[in-house]
Order: sequence, then C-alpha cells, then structure tokens
Amino acid sequence: MTRIGYARTSTVEQNIEVQIAALETAGCVTIRSDQKSGTSRDGREGLNTILDFMREGDTLVVTRIDRLARSVKDLQDIVATIKGKGAFLEATEQPVDTSTAAGKAFFDMLGVFAEFETNLRRERQSEGIEAAKARGVYKGRKPSLDRSSILRMKSEGLGPSLIAKKLGVARSSVYRVLEEQ
Repeated sequence: MTRIGYARTSTVEQNIEVQIAALETAGCVTIRSDQKSGTSRDGREGLNTILDFMREGDTLVVTRIDRLARSVKDLQDIVATIKGKGAFLEATEQPVDTSTAAGKAFFDMLGVFAEFETNLRRERQSEGIEAAKARGVYKGRKPSLDRSSILRMKSEGLGPSLIAKKLGVARSSVYRVLEEQ
C-alpha cells in the first residue's frame, strides 16, 4: 500500500521544502503539494488529485493537520473521502489515528483549533484595518479605474467596448463609471 504525502503553504513566498523533506523521511513514495490557502479545497489540485486516485489501504501523510485544512467542515469532508476509499490519514508531527475514538476526538480538536486560528487572524486583520482607517492611514487599495480617462474617451465619442479595450478593463467596469455620472 502506498504512502502519499501532501504539503501545503498558503503562498509561494513560504518555504514548502521543509514539509516535503519530512514527508520523504516518513516514507512517502508520491508527494503532491499546493501553494494555496487551506481555508477551502477550491483550486488545490494537488490535494484533489490525491483524493481522486487514493486506493484502499493507501495512507495520506501530512506534517500537521492544518496543512490539510483550516476549517472543521473541510477537514471532516476530506477524512470522509479518505475513509470512504478504505484509506488512512497520518500526521507526522501530531498523534493522529482516525481508527480509534480517542484519535478521532484529538483529530477533531486539532481541526477546531486550526479553524479558530484562522478566525482569530481574520479578526486581528479587521481590527488593524479599522484602527488604521480611524487614524487616516488606511485608504484601501488604489482605484484600478481611471475614471477621468473613461469620461474623456466617452466625450470623444468612443463606445464602452472600445474604452474597456483601450484601458484593459472589463466593459462592466466602464458601464459602472458611466452610470455614476
């Protein structure tokens, strides 16, 4: 039976090599990885490929549970898929054994804490943004549309499609600016 490793970082700036080395040490024959947020399974092709092709008796190996998912629901869905295939889950840095009641409870607690950590990070970020706005420091992202150029081109007789093409923006964005006037 095959040991399949899965490594994940949230961004390409983060170093995934440490996880890959740990998975190789754990005896993983195949290793897939994603550099995408763990808050959703969307766009995580490495994980989805593993889940699609796992066979009975295979073991999915991760370094920590939070590398697999950051929400309890996603974590439970992933485990259900693994169990449904007759496969197993192992974490190299945490004592996870989903075949026992105690192991399942510990596993669920890790999932709750991973989701809790994500929610705390979001709250701190929102609080920081609000504080910066109150001080007049945070203005949000710069407008991606040059409203004056859109209005000027419209006054020169250009249509929304041509304006959008010239400015490299969506036609709906041009229409939105024109409707505001």
